[in-house]
Amino acid sequence: MKITFLIHNLYAIGGTIRTTLNLAAALADRHEVTIVSMARHRTRPRFVIDPRVTVVPLVDLRENSADEDDPLLHRPAEVFPAAEKRYKQYSRLTDQRAREYLRSCDADVIIGTRPGINVYLARFAPSRALRIAQEHLTHDMHTKKLRAQLARDYRDLDAVVTTTDADATVYRAKMRLPGVRILPIPNGVPDPGLPPSDGGAPVIAAAGRLVRAKRFDLLIEAFTEVAAKHPDWSLRVYGAGTDKERLQRQIEEQGLGGRATLMGAVSPIEAEFAKASIVASASDAESFGMTLVEAMRCGIPVVATDCPLGPAEIINDGVDGRLVPMGDRQALAAALSDLIADESGRRRMGEAARAAAHRFDPAHVAHAYEELFGDLAATRSARAWERRKARWRNRAGRALRRLRR
Repeated sequence: MKITFLIHNLYAIGGTIRTTLNLAAALADRHEVTIVSMARHRTRPRFVIDPRVTVVPLVDLRENSADEDDPLLHRPAEVFPAAEKRYKQYSRLTDQRAREYLRSCDADVIIGTRPGINVYLARFAPSRALRIAQEHLTHDMHTKKLRAQLARDYRDLDAVVTTTDADATVYRAKMRLPGVRILPIPNGVPDPGLPPSDGGAPVIAAAGRLVRAKRFDLLIEAFTEVAAKHPDWSLRVYGAGTDKERLQRQIEEQGLGGRATLMGAVSPIEAEFAKASIVASASDAESFGMTLVEAMRCGIPVVATDCPLGPAEIINDGVDGRLVPMGDRQALAAALSDLIADESGRRRMGEAARAAAHRFDPAHVAHAYEELFGDLAATRSARAWERRKARWRNRAGRALRRLRR
């Protein structure tokens, strides 16, 4: 089977890129896999790509590239949704290249990885291919205007795949898509191939973009309480972002210099996690929670806020990690202190976390996708009939409303 992924920029760094590469490599064991990158801004990708996977860049943004002189590159996109977060990074040239590639694509399955790209998929991909939209954010993270456009275009797809069951439930309730399967399949996270943490290092680690939604400020506040009780423990925060200076000021104001450290962005993160005994997440929202699974694969228990939508579907509270109320500094500090004080329990929980994380193995995720491909192929006619019936009902409803006026 020929499987093609459509991604924003394979040459950058990000969670969607990592999980796409993980899934592509797992599927390459049995299938012919291609990743199409809408943009390319550097010569080599930052992540290692399985040599069995073919990479096709569409628009070359490198200095002195042939595309630099194409006037379409400097004209705003018409097809890519204006309400999409990445809109300004798309152009009329991207629209054209996406249309040309998809209309001639001979893949059996085409998978889009962000909303605007999924609009390309719905409008340009051949109907003989299975067309699957992945959602790496969540339904409610999108603006009302974008959701309205997706509700129109997604009707022509075969499936919408979310990373959590909770988000799939929201899509089913709020976006009526007759004949389109809406289901959750988690991101795949491979075994890091490292010795697991022994749970003995007096280190709490955290990782993610340094932005307000990740609530590293709350974590630093909670660690202020922890540090007073456990003076030998330290906090290491890995990541980069717009909140860096504010967080550094907070560390200094709390007198945590040398105890809490902003370590910068590190990828892959697992080798750093393995040096810690606890990983913490204080986010107000997570579409999935890649860092939680990455920590668990290192044999480390995670203390996380029970925010929408991912943590509760990853962590079994009290067994392989801890969930605390969102925004509750005291509960977060107490959970961290409890694990610090109970070394044997911490190690036991870390072992349970490592075992539980096997369900996110890319091979398992690839198998779930293969089952989806089979189901979509087998139900293609029935689902097409669902779509036709829905369209007839809509036309009849509009006609009846016109008559009533």
